[in-house]
Amino acid sequence: MAIHFESLDSDIAGRIGKLTVGNKTIRTPALLPVINPHLQIIKPSEMKTMGIEALITNAYIINQSLRYHDQALNEGLHAMLDFDGVIMTDSGSFQLSVYGDVSVTNLETLTFQKDIKSDIWVPLDIPSPPTADKVSAERDLLITIDRLREAMNTFGDEAPVAGPIQGGIYLDLRERAGKELGALGFSFCPIGAVVPLMEAYRYQDLVRVVMAVKKNLPLATCVHLFGAGHPAMFALATAMGCDLFDSAAYALYAKEGRYLTVHGSYKLDELTELPCSCNVCRSHSKEDLNTSDQRERLLALHNLNITLAEICRIRQAIIEGTLWELVDERCRSHPKLLSGYQELLNYSNELETHDRISKRRFFYRGDESCLRTEVIRYQKTLSRLRLGDNALVSFNGRTRQGFDNTLLFKPPFGPYPRELKETFPIGQSEIPEWDETMVRQGCIGIRNLINTHLKSRVAVSCNPRWIPIVKSELPDIEVFNDPD
Repeated sequence: MAIHFESLDSDIAGRIGKLTVGNKTIRTPALLPVINPHLQIIKPSEMKTMGIEALITNAYIINQSLRYHDQALNEGLHAMLDFDGVIMTDSGSFQLSVYGDVSVTNLETLTFQKDIKSDIWVPLDIPSPPTADKVSAERDLLITIDRLREAMNTFGDEAPVAGPIQGGIYLDLRERAGKELGALGFSFCPIGAVVPLMEAYRYQDLVRVVMAVKKNLPLATCVHLFGAGHPAMFALATAMGCDLFDSAAYALYAKEGRYLTVHGSYKLDELTELPCSCNVCRSHSKEDLNTSDQRERLLALHNLNITLAEICRIRQAIIEGTLWELVDERCRSHPKLLSGYQELLNYSNELETHDRISKRRFFYRGDESCLRTEVIRYQKTLSRLRLGDNALVSFNGRTRQGFDNTLLFKPPFGPYPRELKETFPIGQSEIPEWDETMVRQGCIGIRNLINTHLKSRVAVSCNPRWIPIVKSELPDIEVFNDPD
């Protein structure tokens, strides 16, 4: 394929990467603002000065447009939009999902995208809404895969064709789609038909769908989450391994008089101050903005600025190794986002294989932190410890006669040898006062130690407060009462 992706840095399953399309390169994670040529609130050339390296527009709208059809064919898409970065074109599948039919075939839309010199072409895939039954979703998936094969057979392996992944809410179909598209060699795969999930705040289902897709996709595949426009959920999506987002939210919200923040959106009348440092917010009061005849454009500029800033914040978190902390912070802005975060933690075992080994810190932020990849990975490594015949796990660090080894205990990780006290994650973890949840998770570490050292006798020494919890998690272990 003419589309290549390289991961340069990572945290959880999130990547900072380099997407190369022909002779153009963009950094990921990245936002592709949606451009409707008939409604350009912010010009693409202006977006370029804001740091936008790629955008997405709709080939079907341009193809049907009396105003732009011939211009696009004669001048090319980049000249028509006055944008020399990467331009991706949607095929008309969105209109298909809304209206049920479009007056174009798969090869016709692909040929038109080729003729207007789009950088990334999207075949006419068939979106399956969340309400679709499994038979319909499977039928739509098979049609989509046939159209992808048709695109490859017609235009060749080097054509810059995206491979949309469908399958509705059926995880086995999403897994199957990811496996088949990976086998076909697609290096750029948008995940389709997820907008209804996000509009309904079904973030648990969104996490399940994305993780099912990622399960079988090659690691070198760039993943585009179609229609993900609100910055509050970018960190969550990035943690799952999504590399690109496209958004019309900056313009749609502005049209409705809505002001975007990373914690949610507000009607202007709900605000007393503009809590942002972008040029729009620093040069206008709320009253100025609300009464301006340029209100829609100014709001769109703010909304786009806040969205781009979140992408930059996510990149920095990946470099620092603090993406989990950012996900935790963002997802606590809405109960449904929090449920999506909690669902993602159910995949910690899978995510742990992608996560980096060492980070700047581990910051405990509540019960969810107990299931983070750093905890899962550390507890897996306990099998590597060498123990004598008798080993003691001491909650307060005191030793006892009769034991060959004394391991210290730090929740939520569990037991550790004194030599690892200054290493990650034990040494670089910020843990508040111990609570029941983190101690129970630490006991899982003790259980892993026991299960991987069957020839060693393992006992625990702790104060009376923790004895009932230790005995409930480890009913067969010997526990010593060791008051502080």
